[in-house]
Amino acid sequence: MGATLGGYKNEGFVEVLAAQQSPDNPNWVLADAVRQYLWLFEEHNVMEFIILAGDHLYRMDYEKFIQAHRETDADITVAALPMDEKRATAFGLMKIDEEGRIIEFAEKPKGDQLKAMMVDTTILGLDDVRAKEMPYIASMGIYVFSKDVMLQLLREQFPGANDFGSEVIPGGNEHWKEVQAYLYDGYWEDIGTIEAFYNANLGITKKPIPDFSFYDRSAPIYTQPRHLPPSKVLDADVTDSVIGEGCVIKNCKIHHSVVGLRSCISEGAIIEDTLLMGADYYETEADKKLLAETGGIPIGIGKNSHIRRAIIDKNARIGDNVKIINVDNVQEAARETDGYFIKGGIVTVIKDALLPSGTVI
Repeated sequence: MGATLGGYKNEGFVEVLAAQQSPDNPNWVLADAVRQYLWLFEEHNVMEFIILAGDHLYRMDYEKFIQAHRETDADITVAALPMDEKRATAFGLMKIDEEGRIIEFAEKPKGDQLKAMMVDTTILGLDDVRAKEMPYIASMGIYVFSKDVMLQLLREQFPGANDFGSEVIPGGNEHWKEVQAYLYDGYWEDIGTIEAFYNANLGITKKPIPDFSFYDRSAPIYTQPRHLPPSKVLDADVTDSVIGEGCVIKNCKIHHSVVGLRSCISEGAIIEDTLLMGADYYETEADKKLLAETGGIPIGIGKNSHIRRAIIDKNARIGDNVKIINVDNVQEAARETDGYFIKGGIVTVIKDALLPSGTVI
């Protein structure tokens, strides 16, 4: 499926390529996915490829990223995030020379190996104060490849490699490819885990300035237009929260929470430190009447229910007087057959789940 974007001289376009598996290509990993479509990529008359991840939250001007790649005459450029010692052990770190070239990689090092990966981050543009606080650089998993280099690495030198960060790029470095670090000193979060996803969402409620702002006029982030009505808030107490469009919120308390589109929250409910992802559709009046007659539970949060430190996925049906407050402070639990699971102490109610009235988690 392809769609043209109206850009400069109408030369921009977006083409969506479906992920695929076959007996010969059983992998879903990024490098292998790119390799499977090299035949298509090489048809385009371009100088570079930029490789991005789909589960990161950040705001970057890619034009500056590519310009730095060209100015340093690099074969590969890796976006690098400055790190303090506490966070550094959770990431793949890089060591650079005085020109900013990457000379060594280490995956989640600790102890003496961690100390050995300290670098002078003023080389990449940090000021002296910040450089002392952040003496490590971590790979963000975002790369610029010169076209010929990527084709050579994936086809000839590493035809079986599945991962850019741990296989292709360190391997390219060993084959004397010029691998350059590019400093990104802004908000970045890998939201590939439940805890990170939860924290990133709740972070937009932070005051006075959220961790990540969607209100930056100079670099707007667009969402899918759904043409929903504005949210209706009836006698509700809402503090430090973000409310999506098309919600109906009745005489309840909402604190430090993100309420997704089409959410319906009934009287007496208490929502704290929670991400409600909303619903994909509204139930009709006929649907609601039938549910009422048969004792069913409508989509949304029932009367007098209390939810704290949780993620409620779309279309969940939470009955009346339900408590999702992790009474026993459970850190890990797999209860998908009951409609939920717990990771890192965060209760996640799965999509389309039904929690009967009176349920206590």
